[in-house]
Amino acid sequence: MRSILVSAIALALAGVSMSGMAATPVLASHAELATTQLPRSVRPSHYDVSVTPHADKLSFDGTVTVTVDVLQPTTSITLNAIDMTFSSVSLKPTRLRVTALAPPKVTVDAAAQTATFTFAQPIPVGNYTLAMSYTGKIGTQANGLFAIDYDTRSAKKRALYTQFENSDARRFIPSWDEPAYKATFNLEVTVPSDEMAVSNMPAASKTDLGNGMTRVQFRQSPKMSTYLLFFGLGEFDRATTTSDGTEIGVITQKGLSSQASFTLKSAAEVLHEYNDYFGVPYPLPKLDNIASPGSSQFFSAMENWGAIYTFEYALLLNPAISTQSDKQRVFSTAAHEMAHQWFGDLVTMRWWDDLWLNEGFASWMAARTTEKLHPEWHTELDAVGSREGAMSRDAMVTTHPVVQHVETVEQASQAFDAITYSKGEAVIRMLEAYVGPDTWRDGVRRYIKAHAYGNTVSDDLWREVQAAAGKPITRIAHDFTLQPGIPLIRVEASACRGGKTTLKLTQGEFTKDRPNKTPLKWHVPVIAQSVGGEPARTVVDGTSTLSVPGCGPVLVNAGQSGYYRTLYSPAQFAAIGSDFAKLAPIDQMGLMGDTWALGMAGLEPASSYLDLAHATPADADPQIWGDIAESFSGLHQYYRGDKARQARFDAFALKRLQPVFARIGWEARADEGGPSTILRTQLIGVLADLGDTAVIEEAQRRFAAQASDPKAVPAALRKTILAVVARHADTATWDKLHAMAKAETTPLIKDQLYSLLSVAEDDALARRALDMALTDEPGATNSARMIGVVAYQHPDMAFDFALAHRAQVDKLVDTTSSSRYYPALGASSNDPAMIGKIEAYADAHIAAGSRRAADTVIANIKYRMMVRSKRLPAIDAWLAKNGG
Repeated sequence: MRSILVSAIALALAGVSMSGMAATPVLASHAELATTQLPRSVRPSHYDVSVTPHADKLSFDGTVTVTVDVLQPTTSITLNAIDMTFSSVSLKPTRLRVTALAPPKVTVDAAAQTATFTFAQPIPVGNYTLAMSYTGKIGTQANGLFAIDYDTRSAKKRALYTQFENSDARRFIPSWDEPAYKATFNLEVTVPSDEMAVSNMPAASKTDLGNGMTRVQFRQSPKMSTYLLFFGLGEFDRATTTSDGTEIGVITQKGLSSQASFTLKSAAEVLHEYNDYFGVPYPLPKLDNIASPGSSQFFSAMENWGAIYTFEYALLLNPAISTQSDKQRVFSTAAHEMAHQWFGDLVTMRWWDDLWLNEGFASWMAARTTEKLHPEWHTELDAVGSREGAMSRDAMVTTHPVVQHVETVEQASQAFDAITYSKGEAVIRMLEAYVGPDTWRDGVRRYIKAHAYGNTVSDDLWREVQAAAGKPITRIAHDFTLQPGIPLIRVEASACRGGKTTLKLTQGEFTKDRPNKTPLKWHVPVIAQSVGGEPARTVVDGTSTLSVPGCGPVLVNAGQSGYYRTLYSPAQFAAIGSDFAKLAPIDQMGLMGDTWALGMAGLEPASSYLDLAHATPADADPQIWGDIAESFSGLHQYYRGDKARQARFDAFALKRLQPVFARIGWEARADEGGPSTILRTQLIGVLADLGDTAVIEEAQRRFAAQASDPKAVPAALRKTILAVVARHADTATWDKLHAMAKAETTPLIKDQLYSLLSVAEDDALARRALDMALTDEPGATNSARMIGVVAYQHPDMAFDFALAHRAQVDKLVDTTSSSRYYPALGASSNDPAMIGKIEAYADAHIAAGSRRAADTVIANIKYRMMVRSKRLPAIDAWLAKNGG
């Protein structure tokens, strides 16, 4: 949870998710539309699109007729287009009595991503049809219309999909490619008769053209933003069910529909839950989830209305390799994308400034729904982990508000980050706790009904929730969404009198890298509770007092719904620590999160976290031990490069974790819950990283024995065992894994194996993985990920390699990730020289207004250097004192 670096094994096993154009003032009649990069003189209302893809040539032919309203006289029409060649453009009035206009001059601006049609005379105000014939490109990365090549048992196949968020519909249709330009769409495609075509709506008709081709016309879409349009084509299977009258489908490559059964069942349950929660039934006749091989550096799934696109690793459960973590991720991903069908698709933010309205809400809704429909997974503690991820980012100088100003396409791409998703989720959770879940739901229902098929800003949501609650929620919401940062609540407790403890709560600001920063101010909802007592509530604005029932140690942020750090006096911390085992697991997790962060920032002893970990009993909640294991892994990485000190810490960490693993063991028990199953895989990975020879040797033994003993590598541990073996591989073992990858015909497994070839600690093997990434062998969407996985253990090697081969690597990175990909390769470096490398790259290749990702990597390297120099000595002293 608080590990500064994600382990290479985790990177290998999980999916990798995530031009200077000035804003134009809006017309008075469209003042509600906020930022735009296009003139507001013309507005579309409907698109008739016809596309013929040529998958073998990676190109397509297109025609589109757009119904537009000219809102003021103009001599030109400007819309978005990328990599298109126009063969004809015409503009015709819908009223026959109006004279037709002569064909315009076509000007394409590649940097601005626009096409402009200039007419000889001004176009009068009125309604017109703009018809365009054009050709476009099919890419090999997930932008626009793109191809995915994948292996099957019989042959290599190619499928086509689209990915338009945030600004890539303009690669498929010349269009007004901004969220506020909602329109309806009719899509027609001419495709091979033996392949399945998929879009947002069901097919309205299919016409056999007699030449092995079929023309498919889809039903008209509802009014929606361009980025939500979808088209897919390939040799697919479709499994279906129904829920509340809606047909739900999961579309897979042929032969894999059985691996979608869990997603299909889950989608039916989630749709029923959402129909009730939102108070507005899902409005489309069908809802498909399309599974695709491959991966992206930017995303794992996309909420196209009625046609969710998801990479296979986040949608399918392969019985040969999928784990409990995979199962929970599949459910959470589906729940997140389905929440978007209302929050994002039915109601859409006006501009990317309010992207969090889509992503933060969908993240919160998915977490809430997972807890409700699968209580046996005990995922409520995940809220703390998600919040910690946001706070880690939010405490840096490079943070930004939840509602942020976006001007360019590249800035919009960078808005998809932990602040947008995880802080947005945490703020919603806090506000729901403040007004109550029923009141919050009532406000959400009001919001959805008021703005269906429209566009909104954040204040539209606050207005509806505040009306439902009768509380000043907008003031609190503004504090947490319109300014960056994290409140810090300092706690002083008086002696208990009359069965109550009085707290003095003083607000400041928590920051990791600016100790002398003048603090911002918030109105902070606070819940405090003595151990075993009743909660008390207040809103802290500056300094407040709160009377809490009970005379025992008092925990602030009880239930962990608040987005703030809590700093206790040493005596209070010691008292809470002595009763640590009596706290609810979610409060144990929250206390440990605060303790880690405050210790690393120097606001309390850096060793305080180790005090809690040292006192945690072996039978504590599995998720607590998972958190401790990840934190130990983070400290292990802080010591990287100092083998003697690292070995001393590792010895302590192993001493704490080995008894926990002894209780869990290698073999699953029939009655164990999901958290224990997940902890097993976490502990095996972390113990191996810490150098536990018994764990490493057992993983290697099982790997070697799998040919003769089918039980040696159970499916639930296959990825974990392979990861340990790959991390500690010698040349012979690496070659064996490579042979397995080449021979594998299941894309989901094949992709995992190529990623695992990148986790080797050995320098020579890491170089081999980098060289392989530049070949066609791993697959076009896997190569960039391989380089990124190598970068975890070998950041300087990977960064230097990528820059030395930049022309080749650029082709492997989707354009949505271009400004963050290269800086991220250096993110795990402890070498100050890496800062200069990243700065030089950013100066040369990243626009000045799009450097947030690069600046964040640099800030984190500086922070890590500070921790190594100022905090690790306190850890060393604690280890010496406590026998570490």
